[in-house]
Amino acid sequence: MDAEKRKRLEAKGWKVGSADEFLGLAPEEAAYIEIRLALAARLRSRRQEQHLTQVEMARRIGSSQSRVAKMEVGDPSVSLDLIVRSLLALGASSEDLASAIRAA
Repeated sequence: MDAEKRKRLEAKGWKVGSADEFLGLAPEEAAYIEIRLALAARLRSRRQEQHLTQVEMARRIGSSQSRVAKMEVGDPSVSLDLIVRSLLALGASSEDLASAIRAA
């Protein structure tokens, strides 16, 4: 958000802040969410690079298309373990995982 828009909103009584502030997240909670989202994005891009549909990927990892869709958006009902195992099943290395986490 640009400074001018922020100033106008605050002048009208709005409080402007981050999602972390709004939700009252501790720094480690915010970092965990960023890592989860970074890995989810990496999973989606890796699947697309391999020209796989969500259905094809689901078959490869022994899951369902709906579960793959949830993994790719970082849905909290999907374990971080499943996201990591799926990345590994698509050929990701530990360096790839570390790179995604560093980017978070």
